[in-house]
Amino acid sequence: MTTLGEIAAVAGARLQGCDAAAVVAGVAPLHSAEPGQISFLTHPRYRSYLATTRATAVILSPEDARDCPAPALVAANPHIAYARAATLFEPAAESRRGIHPTAWVSPTASIADDSWIGPHCAVEAGAVIETGAIVGPGCVIGEQATIGEGSRLVAQVTVCHRVRLGRRVLAQPGVVIGSDGFGLALDRDGRWLRVPQLGSVVIGDDVEIGANTTIDRGALEDTVIEEGVKLDNQIQVAHNVRIGAHSALAGCVGIAGSARIGRHCMIGGGVGIAGHLEIADRVQITGMSLVTQSITQPGIYSSGLAVEPNRLWNKISARLRRLDELFRRLAALERKIGRDGAT
Repeated sequence: MTTLGEIAAVAGARLQGCDAAAVVAGVAPLHSAEPGQISFLTHPRYRSYLATTRATAVILSPEDARDCPAPALVAANPHIAYARAATLFEPAAESRRGIHPTAWVSPTASIADDSWIGPHCAVEAGAVIETGAIVGPGCVIGEQATIGEGSRLVAQVTVCHRVRLGRRVLAQPGVVIGSDGFGLALDRDGRWLRVPQLGSVVIGDDVEIGANTTIDRGALEDTVIEEGVKLDNQIQVAHNVRIGAHSALAGCVGIAGSARIGRHCMIGGGVGIAGHLEIADRVQITGMSLVTQSITQPGIYSSGLAVEPNRLWNKISARLRRLDELFRRLAALERKIGRDGAT
């Protein structure tokens, strides 16, 4: 539990009509919040709930605060304020030190005294687990891999050989870092030959990696995820990709080999990015878009068609198939008009 005054201090918010000493036990949506909980308003769609919410206080913007009948925590950016306030109610990871009896740790691994190696983990030769790191149950740390200070591998995370994780990296269950990239060469007899992947993966500080995301090692140079990057669930990062600092990628993004994504980019869910492309800093790509050429200027980019009722989509699809024919007919008509006009 905490008080509204403490929440306001953490969130950088101003109290409006609140008792700073009021005790709060949790957070909840506007429509279901009860006394003893705080709520938040970040989208105008939910503004109508302000009149009936039972929350002890609501985090909202100065504009919304003018019409708020409930006590409020007023912040210039209520989403950021809520994110900071919610940390006060997040369950802390259990603080443990040492090595669980069921874990196997190579005698040549270096394990900080205040780190934790959980049940059924394997830590291979030459691996380094730095101070305060938490390696959750079922994780595998490969030879000469490094888990940086304060990092946390939640459960069943695989960090392959020579991979390097920076400080305060968070990897959710099922993450695989450093598996072989999809490197193949087609021989003259039509058979695929595996190309050894000799690089590794370097993860910067404060990176977060969602469940079941995979990051392939480089073919020669390293795959690099710079500091502050946030990766959602089930993302595929191919070999030799580089993702710039503080970019955020939503679920099911697929990035082909050797693509370069700039700093402070935002990539929507299901986006596909072809290999060997470069994306400039501060680019936003909307969900389900397909990127087939480099993007050299900041801005918002989209591709694809939004969903339509099936009958309408069938008509659109039929007309799309006729576009080439219609273009040719139009070009021929323009040429004819040009010739007739000239005479």
